[in-house]
Amino acid sequence: MMSPDAAPKRGGLALSETARALSTLAMMLSLAACGRFGVEGPGSPMQEAPVSGVEDRPEPDRASTLPRPTMHPADLPDVQEEIPSERKTMTDEGKVSLIIAILFDNNPYDERLTTAWGFSALVERGPHRVLFDTGGDGPILLSNMKTLGIDPASIEAVVLSHAHKDHTGGLESLLALGLQPIVYVLPSFSSGFKAQVGEVTQVVEVAPGQVILDGIFTTGEVVGEIPEQALVVTTEEGLVVITGCAHPGIDRMLQKARFMFGGPIRLAMGGFHLKSADDERVSHILRAFRDLGVESTAPCHCTGDRARGRFAAEYGEGFIQAGVGKVIVLPGG
Repeated sequence: MMSPDAAPKRGGLALSETARALSTLAMMLSLAACGRFGVEGPGSPMQEAPVSGVEDRPEPDRASTLPRPTMHPADLPDVQEEIPSERKTMTDEGKVSLIIAILFDNNPYDERLTTAWGFSALVERGPHRVLFDTGGDGPILLSNMKTLGIDPASIEAVVLSHAHKDHTGGLESLLALGLQPIVYVLPSFSSGFKAQVGEVTQVVEVAPGQVILDGIFTTGEVVGEIPEQALVVTTEEGLVVITGCAHPGIDRMLQKARFMFGGPIRLAMGGFHLKSADDERVSHILRAFRDLGVESTAPCHCTGDRARGRFAAEYGEGFIQAGVGKVIVLPGG
């Protein structure tokens, strides 16, 4: 690794100077929404594989500080690489695959990974890698990435769905490694948050249909009590839409994605914010999914076990069991 003194500059800031910015970044990250937004409360993990310390936790208070990064990927135990950073992304037919790896979630899937409240997914399309949300704990995020053989330096961009700590909390640990991915945020993020992250790396306020990387877009801000953006990937067989929590309504976010980009929705995944929804609300969402032509679904995070069970029954083979460590490969991405 290049020494801090020899680090190149980007945007007029040497990497050796980032320490000052990082020293206050934790406080600003937790104030991303100017104190208006609280931290998402946890739902119970999947019943067939409960995780101690996740189920039935009390509702956390408003975010105050972030845990300081305590481990570097090099310090983590070596494991067999499941997703090597140099892995080819071509199918047998020679078409680029779309690969999505859930790096942070409160639902278990791969027992080697740590389960915690929050969400983060790595999206790989061809040579490009985008991190959508960063979970709520940086050391856990880095540990899970290490277990899956993912090099944090390969991430070109970070897209934050909304300002809650369980989706932004891992950003500080990534930047503390000296990485400088472009960070895409909503205009509604606090000016202090954007200024402090901007001292470390480039920050972009998204517009509707913003291009992140080749074939990877954002819906832009979907208005609501808690504004949010979804990540949209265009493929030959339709759209892939990933949501962090879907606070404005998963149906509204999918409607916007389809209106903006057209075509069928090949896969909808992520947090659907149905943990406390009654049966009528879940039934409404399921009808909306069918009306929108959603072909497959992989709900996780704040969707809740009851709603996930309803999706599984409705979609059958089109339901993907999602949790931390789940890797979804879609040929022809």
